[in-house]
Amino acid sequence: MSALTASLCSTLMFVLFVSADQKNITAESGQDVTLTCRAANNNIIILEWSRADLEDKCVLVYRDDHFVPANQDPSFKDRVDLQDRQMKDGDVSLILKDVTVNDAGTYECRVFMEETRSWKFISIIHLHVVPPGEPAENRHHSENVALTADLKTKL
Repeated sequence: MSALTASLCSTLMFVLFVSADQKNITAESGQDVTLTCRAANNNIIILEWSRADLEDKCVLVYRDDHFVPANQDPSFKDRVDLQDRQMKDGDVSLILKDVTVNDAGTYECRVFMEETRSWKFISIIHLHVVPPGEPAENRHHSENVALTADLKTKL
């Protein structure tokens, strides 16, 4: 890859991640967590939730009012749902059931819009999962360390 191509790719990734809404969530292992995401309108053809470290697999793909399990990572089978399957008012929030420390990571929500016929990143959520009963002061420190490490990976 040429230096110019690498520079353009880095710039594009930076723009995508800066323009998308970013959130940090800390959850306790065993809880159900809602990763909130709202698209601009209801003309959504495909909804995709992914996690940066899953490579070719997704957390959830929803197309034509149906879940598409073909590319879903097996660890999320029967553990994810949409807050509103009809996606009223653009609500494309993901419910992640019975989280474990293995669910920690950076989740990305993107939609394929009918009118633009293109993908749009909507939200990036950094999920940190702590064991039950971990002291509150450890949660904030752990979350900051995880977020810092994740941002270094993205840049």
